[in-house]
Amino acid sequence: MEKLLEMNKAYVSDITDDLPNVSEAFFKLPQQALLTPQPASTHPPRILMLYGSLRERSYSKLLTLEAARMLEAMGAEVKVFDPLHLPQPDTAPDTHAKVKELRDLAAWSEGMVWCSPERHGAMTGIMKSQIDWIPLSVGAVRPTQGKTLAVMEVSGGSQSFNAVNQMRILGRWMRMLTIPNQSSVAKAFLEFKEDGRMKPSAYYDRVVDVMEELVKFTLLTRDVAPYLVDRYSERKESTDELSQRVNQKSI
Repeated sequence: MEKLLEMNKAYVSDITDDLPNVSEAFFKLPQQALLTPQPASTHPPRILMLYGSLRERSYSKLLTLEAARMLEAMGAEVKVFDPLHLPQPDTAPDTHAKVKELRDLAAWSEGMVWCSPERHGAMTGIMKSQIDWIPLSVGAVRPTQGKTLAVMEVSGGSQSFNAVNQMRILGRWMRMLTIPNQSSVAKAFLEFKEDGRMKPSAYYDRVVDVMEELVKFTLLTRDVAPYLVDRYSERKESTDELSQRVNQKSI
């Protein structure tokens, strides 16, 4: 490995001769060897699940719980966050018990599932508030970067993708690895039995697909996540400069 790194360093010097705007000290060539960690982690994938409704019969919660059962059957360790009593962002200190619970779970997780109802053509405020409480950065560390993400939505009418599309944008902004597949359950009130379990359907099968893909991507990336999201521009920037740029004072 040391010999490979020395060869790589010499090659970088040749490349940067043709790239006068690039700083050789921070320019790195992607390497296959660094994408194959040894030894690989063997613990169950850790998945945090968020849902976006506080209704007594919340279909986003029911879909989340159904998906949680699938993930557990696939060998994952799953924790579902209850957003009840989570304050609105900027109305409480980050030492608030529910805020701390959410942030600790976000730090614990290796992947997440976000599931929101679509309301007025968008994700709910309850969903957005949870995401807003997860900090983009703590010091110079981004708590969500490199974690996998699956997005799902439920709607009362015809199938739509507004909420999942919005959550994809947020996942990118949070530097997460959002998987290609997603779930959108139309007329959700018809898709669950009285006991809260989801009925067999093409919608159900898609949720299985999404959870299976999430576990695979989490296993594939969790050990190399820091390397995958390592950036040239941030290597150039000092820790103090990065912290000042991405953080604001808490209330």
